[in-house]
Amino acid sequence: MAGTLTDRPGDSQTAAGDSDIAAFREQLRAWLESVPKPAGLRDYGPTPTVDDVPAGRQWQRLLADAGYACLPWPVEYGGRGASMMEQAVFAEETARANVPRQLGIVGPSLAAPVIMQFGTDEQRAQYLEPIRTGTHPRSQCFSEPEAGSDLASLRTRAVADGDDWVVDGQKVWTSAAAAADYGLLIARTGPGRYDGMTAFIVPMTAPGITVRPLDQMDGESKFNEVFLSGVRLRDRDRLGEAGQGWAVATATLGTERLSLGTQSVSMFSALDDIVAAAAERDRLTPRLREDIVSIWTRIWLLRATWLRAVHADAALTSPTFSVLKVMSSETHRDLADLAVDALGMDVTTDPADNPIVHAMLVGRAQTILGGTSEIQRNILAERVLGLPREHAPKKG
Repeated sequence: MAGTLTDRPGDSQTAAGDSDIAAFREQLRAWLESVPKPAGLRDYGPTPTVDDVPAGRQWQRLLADAGYACLPWPVEYGGRGASMMEQAVFAEETARANVPRQLGIVGPSLAAPVIMQFGTDEQRAQYLEPIRTGTHPRSQCFSEPEAGSDLASLRTRAVADGDDWVVDGQKVWTSAAAAADYGLLIARTGPGRYDGMTAFIVPMTAPGITVRPLDQMDGESKFNEVFLSGVRLRDRDRLGEAGQGWAVATATLGTERLSLGTQSVSMFSALDDIVAAAAERDRLTPRLREDIVSIWTRIWLLRATWLRAVHADAALTSPTFSVLKVMSSETHRDLADLAVDALGMDVTTDPADNPIVHAMLVGRAQTILGGTSEIQRNILAERVLGLPREHAPKKG
C-alpha cells in the first residue's frame, strides 16, 4: 500500500532541481550499485556493533578511496567541502542502498570537526586521516548516570598531576566504546558549571579503563558503560584549552541531525513491511488503514521540512533541527506502535527472526537517543517562542 501511494525519496529527482546536484546523485548512485560490498556489511545506522566493525572499516576505506568519505571536511583534510545539499543527497542515497554512511558517526561527524577546530597541528596530523580511512574507530564519552541530557552536571573528574591528568569517573550510553580505539572525553577540571570542563582524546586501551557493553532489548549492544579509575593522560591529550570542554561538547551537537530527513527512506521501507505483514495476517482494518495513511503523510512532511532546512543552508544548531528531531523521533515511535497493531501476537517474535519486531523495539528508543523530545521542546520554547527557562527543582 505504502509503495503504491508515492515514488520513493530520491527515486527520480532532487527537489532543488540543480543540475550539479542531480549529476552528483546519479554518479553516487551508480557507484553504490556497482561497488562490491564487504561481507557482512549492513546499514547499522550511526553506530556499529562490535561485530559490524570489521565490515564497517572496509566500507569506510572504500568510501575514502572513492572520494565519498567525510564529504563536508575541508579539502586539505581529505574531504570535498561538500555543500549541505550534497551531504543530504549522500545520506539519502546510502540509506536507499541500505549501507551505512560511514564507519560510525562519532569519528567523522563529531570528533573530527572539533579536532579541526580546537586541536593542535600535531593532533590534526595524528588523528584526522585514520578517522577518514576507518583505521581508528571512535567513541563519545559524554553522558553519565547523573548527567544525561544535562551534561553540565557531569562528575567525572580530571586532576592535574605535573604534566599529566588523572581521570576518575563513570560514563554511560557510550556509543561503540567496546570497539573504539579512542574516545572523546569530557571531564570536570574546575568548579565552574560550564567553564570547569575540559575535553580530552583518550586511548580506550589506557590502563584503568573498563568497558562494559549494555544489552539492548532489540538484541544488539551498541552502547556501553565506561569506568575510569586513575586513568593517566598526557597534557597533549587535552583537546582545546583547560575549561573549554563545554565549547567542545556543544560544537558536536547538531551535526548528526543533518541526515534526519533521510530517515524517510527507511521509514517508507518499514511501512511497506508493516502493510505486508498486516495483509498476511488479515489485520488491515479500516482503523489500521487510516493510521497507515497518517504515518505515510507524516513521513513526507518530515522529508519536506528537512529539505527546506537544507536548501536554506540552516546552521546545524538552528532550532529547525530540533523540530526535525521531534518529528523524526515521534514518527519512528508511532511506526513502532503501528507494527504492534499489524503483527498482533507475532510481536513477541525474537527480533533476530523478524526485522519488523527489531525496528519496533528500536523505534521506542528514538525519542531518547540524541536528545530527548522533552529537551527539544524546551529548546523550541526558549529559542523560538521566547518563553522563560523551565524551572528546575532543587536537588537533594
